[in-house]
Amino acid sequence: MTAGNISTACVIGAGAWGTALATMCVRAGLHTTLWCRSADLAKAITADGENTTYLPGHRLPEDLQVTSNLCEIADSDLLILATPAQATREVVTKLSEQLDKPVPLVITAKGLERDSNKFLTDVVRESSDLQPLVLSGPSFAADVVAGLPTAITLAGEDAQQTSAIAHALSTRSFRIYVSEDMKGVQIGGAVKNVLAIAVGICAGKGLGASAQAALLARAFAELRRLAAALGAQSETLFGLSGLGDLVLTCSGTQSRNFSLGVELGKGVDLETILAARTAVSEGVHTAGVVRAIAAAHDIEMPVCEAVARIVTDGANVDDEITQLMSRPLRAEHD
Repeated sequence: MTAGNISTACVIGAGAWGTALATMCVRAGLHTTLWCRSADLAKAITADGENTTYLPGHRLPEDLQVTSNLCEIADSDLLILATPAQATREVVTKLSEQLDKPVPLVITAKGLERDSNKFLTDVVRESSDLQPLVLSGPSFAADVVAGLPTAITLAGEDAQQTSAIAHALSTRSFRIYVSEDMKGVQIGGAVKNVLAIAVGICAGKGLGASAQAALLARAFAELRRLAAALGAQSETLFGLSGLGDLVLTCSGTQSRNFSLGVELGKGVDLETILAARTAVSEGVHTAGVVRAIAAAHDIEMPVCEAVARIVTDGANVDDEITQLMSRPLRAEHD
C-alpha cells in the first residue's frame, strides 16, 4: 500500500476526537466520511456545520460527509476507529459485516477491554479480518481541529503500510511518526489515563506543585515497569505515545482523566462526575484492568492500584493518599 492508494477514509465515531480526526483527513486531501451512531447527531452536524455536542465552536469542512449508515463505509480505503475502548468489539463486529475485503483499521481509543483484559488490537483480530494499527500520542481534539501543531505516533506490524498511512494522513500541522511497537504504544495510551486521574486528585486536593511533579515521575516509573514486563520497547515509552502523552494528559483540565481526578480530589463522588459528562474518561474503565495485569505479572504499581481502588472499589481518596505516603522507603530505581 502506498499513500497514493489511499484516497478515501471513514472515521467511525463522532465524539470530539473522531470529529477532529475527520477534519484532519479532509485537510490531508482524503474524501472523508464521519460515521455517527446517532442519526440525530448526524443530522445536527450536517445542519450546523459543526459538532455542537462534542466539539462546539469549530467549523467543519464543507466537503466532510456525515452519516449514520454503516453501509456507506464499504468502499473506504482506510477506517479510523474513534469510539470508546469498551465499544470496540461490538463496533468492529458490525464494521466487518459491511466489508468484503480486509481494510486497515486505525485504532485511536486509549484503553484496554475491561471484560477480557485484552489489548484493542487483539480485540479487533478476534472480531474481524481488519488489519489493526494504533494511533496515539499527545493530542487534544480542540488543538487538532484548530490546526495547531501536533505530533503523534502510528504503530503497525507492516512497516510499508504504516508509512503509507502516516504519509496519507499527515499535514503541515499534524505530524505522524511511525513505529512497529504496537504493544508499547497501546500501553502508553491506556495506562497514562489511569495515572492522570491520580495526578488530578493530587491537584484537586491542593497538595502542591512539588507533589504533582513527584507523582508524575513515579507514575512514569510504573508505566515503564509494566511495559518492560509485557515486552514493549523502552524507546516507545520515552516517546510521543509514552512520556509525551503522559505529560499532556496530566497537565490541565482539558484532559478528561485529569479533570475527573481534580473533581475526585475536591470530594465530588464518581457517579456525580460521570453523570455530568457526555465524553468518556477511559481511565475509569482501564484502572481495574491495569491492576489485574500488574498482579498477574507480579509488578508493583501502587499509584495505579490506588486509582483502581478509588474508581472501582469505592475507596476513600484520603485513605489512599495516606497509604501511598506510608509505603516503605526504597531505592528510586528498584
